[in-house]
Amino acid sequence: LAMDNSGKEKEAMQLMAEADKKVKASGSFLGGMFGGNHKVEDACEIYARAANMFKMAKNWSAAGNAFCQAARLHMQLQNKLDSATSFVDAGNAYKKADPQEAINCLNQAIDIYTDMGRFTIAAKHHITIAEVYEAELVDIEKAIAHYEQAADYYKGEESNSSANKCLLKVGHYSAQLELYPKAIEIYEQVAMNTMDNPLLKYNAKEYFFKASLCHFIVDELNAKLAIEKYEEMFPAFSDSRELKLLKKLLDAHEEQNSEAFTEAVKEFDSVSRLDQWLTTMLLRIKKTIQGDAGDLK
Repeated sequence: LAMDNSGKEKEAMQLMAEADKKVKASGSFLGGMFGGNHKVEDACEIYARAANMFKMAKNWSAAGNAFCQAARLHMQLQNKLDSATSFVDAGNAYKKADPQEAINCLNQAIDIYTDMGRFTIAAKHHITIAEVYEAELVDIEKAIAHYEQAADYYKGEESNSSANKCLLKVGHYSAQLELYPKAIEIYEQVAMNTMDNPLLKYNAKEYFFKASLCHFIVDELNAKLAIEKYEEMFPAFSDSRELKLLKKLLDAHEEQNSEAFTEAVKEFDSVSRLDQWLTTMLLRIKKTIQGDAGDLK
């Protein structure tokens, strides 16, 4: 039996009115003299209760707005951490209804956290914003900027594996947007960060592979030189299937042979599936072969 939550909305509205009244009273001359702060503290609590009722009624915008009211009052009372937490709650509520407003709230929380030197938690919220830009607002440039900011904060706090995760997102999208030098720099950097870690060594060859593909799209000779450099830096790359594929692709490209190119890709794909990103990059390389139809059939 589904609970009837329509009553919750009405209750939430009444709480909002009650909180508004307390805030007004605290601002009056007499109210200010007689426990004005106390009234504001009460109002904070009531706004938060209203917000949770709105959440139960699935009225996400109203919940976000109520959490925002609480956040502003907390700030007025100098309860910085409570204010930041309320802005995060507001952001999470708005995420379901108004992505842009969610981002505004999360940015306000981030300002408070960075001001307090809480960079790890600020980084986490930058990732949330990046994800909203990715999924809801489809603004990849902005997503990149927030992933970069998160990576910077993580690096500053010595959280290198978290920083690498964010950087890989930046590399992924930079390559998609054809910002190859930037993508190459990031994949090389993350490959070198993970190369010496016995647990992550296996991933390093994937990042060198991705950097090689970005090089290849820009220029075949550059790709050759880069691949030689990677083999020297990371001998495990030499006997990888990725490297064998790259060598076959370089040969096919030199001979301007589309069929050989496609054949090599299919053979690789039959053992380890190519994801969307790799397929896109391989198609971009293949298009640089004279008279190519631009598919991998």
